[in-house]
Amino acid sequence: MSIVLASKSASRQAMLRDAGVAFEARPANLDERAIEARLESAEPAEIALALAEAKALAIKNEKRPVLGSDSLVVVDGRRFDKPRSRTEAAEHLRFFSDRTMELHAAAAIAHGGETAWRHGDVARLQVRELSGDFIAAYLDAEWPEVSYCVGVFRIEARGIQLFERIEGSHFTVLGMPLLAVLGALRDFGELPR
Repeated sequence: MSIVLASKSASRQAMLRDAGVAFEARPANLDERAIEARLESAEPAEIALALAEAKALAIKNEKRPVLGSDSLVVVDGRRFDKPRSRTEAAEHLRFFSDRTMELHAAAAIAHGGETAWRHGDVARLQVRELSGDFIAAYLDAEWPEVSYCVGVFRIEARGIQLFERIEGSHFTVLGMPLLAVLGALRDFGELPR
């Protein structure tokens, strides 16, 4: 059995592959910023769920289950998207310094053009105090790879150096509530019980 992953995220693909889930990656073509704009006053968790669901529903005429996933970062009530430039990445990192980052990760499964399941989770990451020298050296090593990452980090790489403490699921930090996704796929008969 195989599902469709409505994402080009290398991290999400690696999670599914490592967990033994057969999938075809087919990125959703949608305007995420327009969806966020419509939901501007919604809670971050609801925005992440809406984006995951929109991605799953964006893959049309598919007979297999379609998994959509999204994550977003909130620091001190301010929502952050992926940095558009190295300068903006440095600005984000300066803002994150010595603050708690909330990372909301959500997933949704569509089947037959309808939402069949959705789930969200949150992780809290305490960012240590970051010096200007550290930020410059970090971006020298990690740019442009972190340009694709909300929060400007890859936890599986040097991004781990940003944090003093992490509370929450490792998979949520990677960008998808994988344990809940695997449970849903078992419930739908896509994975053995």
